[in-house]
Amino acid sequence: MIRITRTPCALAAAALMAVAGGAQAQSNEDLLKELKALRDRVESLEAKLKAADAAKPKEAEWGMTQQQQQDFNRISVKTEALEDAVEAQGLKMLKISGFVDPTYLINKRQHRAGFQFLNPVANDGYNYDNSYFGAATIDFQKEMEGGTRYRLTLTPNRGTGSVIGENSIIQEASVMVPLGDLQTRFLAGQIPDWSGYEYQQATLNKLITHNLLYDFTLPTTYTGAGMEYIRGKWDVKWLFANMNASKRNAKEKTPVIAYRIDYSKGEFNGFGVAGVHGKAVNFADCADVNCGSYKDSRLDLIEADAYFIRGDFTWQGQLSFGRQKGAAIMPDPTTGDLRDSRWWGLSTLLAYKFIPRWEVVGRFDYVNNTKNGGGLLTYTVADSRNGFGPSGNLTCDIASSTYDDGCSKGANRTALSLGMSFLYNLNTTFKAEARLDHANLPVFLDVKSGEYRKSNQVFGTSVVVSF
Repeated sequence: MIRITRTPCALAAAALMAVAGGAQAQSNEDLLKELKALRDRVESLEAKLKAADAAKPKEAEWGMTQQQQQDFNRISVKTEALEDAVEAQGLKMLKISGFVDPTYLINKRQHRAGFQFLNPVANDGYNYDNSYFGAATIDFQKEMEGGTRYRLTLTPNRGTGSVIGENSIIQEASVMVPLGDLQTRFLAGQIPDWSGYEYQQATLNKLITHNLLYDFTLPTTYTGAGMEYIRGKWDVKWLFANMNASKRNAKEKTPVIAYRIDYSKGEFNGFGVAGVHGKAVNFADCADVNCGSYKDSRLDLIEADAYFIRGDFTWQGQLSFGRQKGAAIMPDPTTGDLRDSRWWGLSTLLAYKFIPRWEVVGRFDYVNNTKNGGGLLTYTVADSRNGFGPSGNLTCDIASSTYDDGCSKGANRTALSLGMSFLYNLNTTFKAEARLDHANLPVFLDVKSGEYRKSNQVFGTSVVVSF
């Protein structure tokens, strides 16, 4: 039999192991309780965070608050509704612009001074001291989907419709329809003449008056149809049209061919060529005894113009030639037959902005018009106001066939204009011009003395306000 003997050390060791085992069992149970409590605490915190997030305004993915999102949606709806309304009313791609240019003018030989604004051309005729200035114009331009363009320009009393004698307020009424691409367009309607370097509108014309070529050697407007081709730097357009008439009268069949070719050589310069060929009314050839209407005759016009514009400096120039069969001022002194009118002329303009808002302008014009007593486009009788025809001191009576020597020689004309403009703001420009017109024959009538002079002076100021 084996006897086991327990020593004090062994007893102590056994006691410690028992205590340790009990402590380990107790701490695992507590640990599980603590973990469960911690899990419950985390779940409680998560629930509170979710509740707090739900109470806050929601944010969009790009950082907008709920209120901002609502405002944005409201703006989007209003914008779409506005676009739909603009398109439904025909206002989409519609541009409206206009200008007025009240003018004050002094004419020495006419002995008159005063304002000119909206005065009817029909009451006074077209003259260099009463051309297109003093007008009020409103312009509507609309481009439709597909590239079709429509334009309507209204100019009461001072537009092309008034100048051609039809008392119309229409300055331009035209359409441009693209055929295949936007560089090939069909043109139709009433279109102002496009010859020369000067423009009709006061907003585009540097001086108040126009040059002699613009006033007396170019057509006013065309009514017809044609084409425009844009190929790189080239712009070519032509019209098959009535010249200076919205319709042809009885026994009138032949329209004219009008064309213009432009080339933009670079950023600063370019040139153009324009011409008119066909039959036009001849105011020297009456169609009946009472001259209630007039016959047509062959007309040929051709001109070339060029420009150089860089920075503050501007140069523009033009050279023109023209002739019309049987339209000279003086008929043959022996047979009384009508003779052809022929002319040529040139015009050049220089302008420089010596201060950004101030520009000084100079222009020189010359018209050679001696052939058969003179005669220009639609000017088939002696004109003592504009200075064309034989000397006013001669007796050149067509009705009685009484002619002095020299009646077959017309006056050559020059004009020198000096002007200045001030750009007050983006919409307002003040202009001033002093102009000297001269002829090599006494053709200007001094209405006060009744004598004929070789020169006349005109002074003018205007304000051009546009929008």
